[in-house]
Amino acid sequence: MQRWARKMKREVFALYFACQDPRTPFWAKAVTVVVVAYAFSPVDLIPDFIPLLGYLDDLILIPLGIALAIRMIPEPVLEDSRRKAYSQLAKKPRNWIAGVLILLVWILGILALLYIVYQQLAHEHPTL
Repeated sequence: MQRWARKMKREVFALYFACQDPRTPFWAKAVTVVVVAYAFSPVDLIPDFIPLLGYLDDLILIPLGIALAIRMIPEPVLEDSRRKAYSQLAKKPRNWIAGVLILLVWILGILALLYIVYQQLAHEHPTL
């Protein structure tokens, strides 16, 4: 399991470099940016403290995104990017922009839920 997790980290880091390569097609870059931003984000869409669901994104979403991005990137670009990634793996960047966006999604979701609950209560009890 640890070997698989290390491989995923290396692949995400390789995608980070592939995204910067001018030989990478536009749509491959678009998918790769999303995958890399989410993988490097310090905030998960589903927080890890939620039982079972918390690790769902790490176990399913990220590997699926990696697999899709890898299929879209030309092999020579991927090989060069993997070489760069393996040599610089210790310098994993954090993507705070993606983290803030995910945090905003959570805040908006909570606000929407509170609004729905408030509307429901106000409808049942007009004095609210």
